[in-house]
Amino acid sequence: MAAAAALAVVAAAAIAVRIRRGRPLGSLVGGLSALGLTAAFLVATAVLTNLTVTRYPTAASALGRAPVVHVEGHGRLVDVEVPGVVSQFHARPATVYLPAAYDDGADDLPVLVLLTGQPGHVVDWIEGGRLPQTMDAFAARHGGVAPVVVVADGLGDTEANPMCMDSDLGNAATYLTVDVPQWVRSNLHVSSDPRSWAVGGYSYGGTCALQLATTEPSAYPTFLDISGEDEQRRGTRAESVRAAYGADTPADEARFERTTPLNVLSRNSFPDSAGAFVVGADDEEFRPQTERAYRAAAAAGMDVHYSELPGGHSMQVWAPALDQEMDWLGTRLGLLG
Repeated sequence: MAAAAALAVVAAAAIAVRIRRGRPLGSLVGGLSALGLTAAFLVATAVLTNLTVTRYPTAASALGRAPVVHVEGHGRLVDVEVPGVVSQFHARPATVYLPAAYDDGADDLPVLVLLTGQPGHVVDWIEGGRLPQTMDAFAARHGGVAPVVVVADGLGDTEANPMCMDSDLGNAATYLTVDVPQWVRSNLHVSSDPRSWAVGGYSYGGTCALQLATTEPSAYPTFLDISGEDEQRRGTRAESVRAAYGADTPADEARFERTTPLNVLSRNSFPDSAGAFVVGADDEEFRPQTERAYRAAAAAGMDVHYSELPGGHSMQVWAPALDQEMDWLGTRLGLLG
């Protein structure tokens, strides 16, 4: 009865349950204002759902802020709504990987924010990118400990291309540097120290990771750029500027230029930042750009390294790239000795 009463109180900020593609995922979404019968109904629904799909160990975890199920050696995935409180950016749900150690009471875990390509969906990192398998393997090598991974939506829609910046296309940069970190720190047991945070991605997501690491290094002093471009694009430079600001006057061009990674790197020093650049050896379009970005980052004082993997511009490179860089990330984020 005491547990039921507690659930009724929690129901004021109730969490709706959603099943995505048959995987055991939870979804943290907006609250309900009604108590009483509404709360009782939600409790009954959560219990029934739990009995049906064995998603949560208890009804309380079905209504908690971070529903996880502990299985030795394996992490869990949860779907979450991360609202654009400050940015007003309309993002799709994110997916969070919680390592087994999270459920064992580990706190102050580091955070890795991952971004997809464009077009893209967060599920791309889960399925083709083999994120759960990569993180579970890392945890198995390190006593069940791994970063909390947030696969965030930096697009807003599968085909959208907001160029990972604040513009007429939406405030994607503010969403990823302000709203996402604030939500994660408020809802998950993770480190609040930016030195324990990293951002990474492939293709568009790799470009975005470099953009955020150069324009907001206090938010993401560590980054992983996999097959990224040397600047954000929507066609030609003129087309990109017009898409961002509605015109391509000299003032608009200068405004855009101030946000491009190579320009930012050429004008600033980043002694506290570190990054990894990985690209496919056969990626004729993106490899030269990733190389240029690497050289610019090194010249700006960043602690960076560069590597090539067999393959072109595909998951054949992107999934192994994350696996390859996990030990470096774990050390950089303070997880490993």
